[in-house]
Amino acid sequence: VRIGLMVDSLTAVMLVVVTGVSLMVQVYSQGYMKGDPGYAKYFAFMGLFSAAMLGLVLASNIIQLYVMWELVGLGSYLLIGFWHHRPSAAAAAKKAFLVTRIGDFGFLLAILYLFFNQGAFADHGLNPLEIRDIYAAVPLIESGALAALGGLGLTWVAVGIFFGAAGKSAQFPLHVWLPDAMEGPTPASALINAATVVAAGVYFLCRVYFLFSVDALCVIMWVGTVTAIYAAFCALAQSDIKRVL
Repeated sequence: VRIGLMVDSLTAVMLVVVTGVSLMVQVYSQGYMKGDPGYAKYFAFMGLFSAAMLGLVLASNIIQLYVMWELVGLGSYLLIGFWHHRPSAAAAAKKAFLVTRIGDFGFLLAILYLFFNQGAFADHGLNPLEIRDIYAAVPLIESGALAALGGLGLTWVAVGIFFGAAGKSAQFPLHVWLPDAMEGPTPASALINAATVVAAGVYFLCRVYFLFSVDALCVIMWVGTVTAIYAAFCALAQSDIKRVL
């Protein structure tokens, strides 16, 4: 596995989003958290979260991306459960951590499928863990020259990746952690739920969009549609503005 950085137009857009939102949230947090006994700890957690998100955006291979993906999950856990002396906050942090791990298992299966087919990639001088090499393999897959990822195999890899993204982006049926995640400080909720963790799933799908077959896109369409309608109905019955949003 080669550790590296990959910067292209998609990465550049996400770097602006992550750093811009993170800066605004941290400036606002200075006033919001003033007087809190965990002030220094809060900014340490926030720094860890922002660094992990930047590492995710810049990763050049999917193992590196997966490590940063899990560090983002750790940052979410720490920030949601920041006021851990409150039972509701501690429970919300555990719930967010466990539900997103379920989604990440699908992502891990997709990585393992690529890893166990590395021989087929190596025959063409490609590494199945490098994002650029996976992109270069797409014409070979479509022509049938790289049969390991042809047809159903490619669909399952794409669905596995989507399952990981669905956990991070709180898509149905892995949406249950998001309402409870509001137990953390409001700036943390803004950073985690509105701007970055949810965007991490979207970013990753954009990064590997070339892998998605028509069948995989249909799965995404149906899950997204059900999530949007369900969330809209949930919002009708909420009184907390953060939960509505």
